[in-house]
Amino acid sequence: MFIHGFHIKGAVDRETRCKHYNGSNDRVAIKFYCCKMFFPCYQCHAEYGCGKKMVWPTRLFDEPAILCGSCGTTLSIRSYLTCQNACPTCGASFNPGCAMHRHLYFAVAER
Repeated sequence: MFIHGFHIKGAVDRETRCKHYNGSNDRVAIKFYCCKMFFPCYQCHAEYGCGKKMVWPTRLFDEPAILCGSCGTTLSIRSYLTCQNACPTCGASFNPGCAMHRHLYFAVAER
């Protein structure tokens, strides 16, 4: 599905929700380091992606790799990790539970 001009594999609605995560504040898509393609979650990447499990290294945390499904802003990883679960552009809330999966996307310590 194309959302805000980006192809989001596994998305089921216009705010990037998927069959795995579809709550009201599930509205980010993540560009995976291994294939540089956007997916709503790690499970969608496992189903529709490249099959690799590579995380973004900390030296690349300034790369735009997060898409706000509400307004289409792309955030750097650093901005996303410090945004306190809301888009800094439009204020739309992000799921705070995603913090439990950050280690699957980014080189950060597990929670």
